[in-house]
Amino acid sequence: MTSIHQLRCFLATYELGSLTAAADELGYAQPSVSEQVRLLEKTLGTSLFRRVGRGVVPTESAEALRPHAERTLASVDAGRQAVSAVAGLVTGTVRFGTFGTARLYFGAQLVADVLARHPGVRVELVGQNSVAVQEDLRRGRLEAALIAIPVATERMTVTPVARDELVYLSSDPSRLERPVTVAQLARADLVMAETSWRDVDSERALLREALQRAGHTLRTRIEVEDVETAVEVVGMGLADSVLPRGAVEQVAPRLAPGVGWVSLRPRAYETMAIVHRQDAELSPAARLVIELATRRVQAICEPVPVPPARRVG
Repeated sequence: MTSIHQLRCFLATYELGSLTAAADELGYAQPSVSEQVRLLEKTLGTSLFRRVGRGVVPTESAEALRPHAERTLASVDAGRQAVSAVAGLVTGTVRFGTFGTARLYFGAQLVADVLARHPGVRVELVGQNSVAVQEDLRRGRLEAALIAIPVATERMTVTPVARDELVYLSSDPSRLERPVTVAQLARADLVMAETSWRDVDSERALLREALQRAGHTLRTRIEVEDVETAVEVVGMGLADSVLPRGAVEQVAPRLAPGVGWVSLRPRAYETMAIVHRQDAELSPAARLVIELATRRVQAICEPVPVPPARRVG
């Protein structure tokens, strides 16, 4: 008989490509994980992995099993959360995913909102980039999140709630007299944030697409991790930048009061959405934080009329 424990060991091994790594991830001894996978293979009457070097490679049987195992574990987690919610949201942990610059939109304020409703809970806001948060959602480490789209959202329900305009920042007023065209953007010396995520960052993806359509390439002179540093670099006159307006309005007056900004031509917008696994039975905690986070981000950015949730996958 297949057990939940066996499925967890199987999925960890599948995702990490190593029994040892799966054991570390789950906090078990490696022989224990190997035994659970072996018992699952015995129950199913098929091999799930082939050994390659120090790792393992999933077989076709493993590929077929994976989505069913994910749905089963998601259902078990949903049931556990439903039982926990019977007594109401009084204590426990509220864990919600956010993109990295969310701290500039609602970070501490969102924590305060949650604690004002439920003083006894423990709050975790998790995430440095939307792509990493989406992966935590897929693996069941988070119930829900507010992230920037588009990202890979296989088997996710996506509900856009707000959009933030991408604006051109400069400390030189002559560069801000009119909207900045794609051709001007291609020639500019730019400092860009999110350097560790440059290949998958949604903001850069929008800019790259706009430039490529016109036959240009996105070039950067300076790379930094956070929006605050990028704004300071612009304030020092070392480069210009393109950043979300809502984030800029939160930090520029404090860090670089001489910086101004103007729209791009054509205008470009980054969309933020509530994302959770398809068919997830969201806990009262998750629904509460979704409500409060949506309210906070819509107070700064342009609200997007909420259509029926869109399932992707």
